[in-house]
Amino acid sequence: MKIVVLGASGHGQVVADVIFQMWTRGREMELVGYLDDNKALTGTRLLGLPVLGTLADLPSTPHDCVILGIGDNADRARLYAELTAARKRFVTAIHPTAVLAPDVVVGAGSVLCAGTVVNPGAHIGENAILNTCASIDHHCEMGAHSHVAPGVHLAGRVCVGEGAFVGIGACAVPGVTIGAWSTVGAGAAVTQDVPERVTVAGVPARPLG
Repeated sequence: MKIVVLGASGHGQVVADVIFQMWTRGREMELVGYLDDNKALTGTRLLGLPVLGTLADLPSTPHDCVILGIGDNADRARLYAELTAARKRFVTAIHPTAVLAPDVVVGAGSVLCAGTVVNPGAHIGENAILNTCASIDHHCEMGAHSHVAPGVHLAGRVCVGEGAFVGIGACAVPGVTIGAWSTVGAGAAVTQDVPERVTVAGVPARPLG
């Protein structure tokens, strides 16, 4: 299975490494390289993989599947929709050190980085990111295109809405909802529901502005 990583930034390289680690554990995967709209990267090599061109070069780049190496949720969601409309297939990247309960559901195109833990009954939406050493407890729901940063800890039955971002080291108590396209600041403690499209920070987390 030939895979192209779309995005060659720091997160794109993390995604490439996750897939490489899957390959070392016997998965039949071949990383073709990256595509990135930063033309200065074309022709360079990152983690030993070539940057083959820009995203517009995808039709002429041999591949079976793609995966998005883009950290920004809105940009990732937009591109995911475009590629879905073009009937592209997405690979799901799960690092071999991730620990998932047997009933966990992981949506297409999602990335689970090293050290992540996902407990029973949890559901990870499509094109989501669980970053390094994040923990998602029982019966949590992560919406499509959401992103929990490194070291985030969600207690049981937390709902992270579509496109929401939970910053590094933040946590959430059981049963709260973080609204779609909202942002939780680094190190925040979410103790009550967060509305859609707001930014909260602090301990306990409160809306900014």
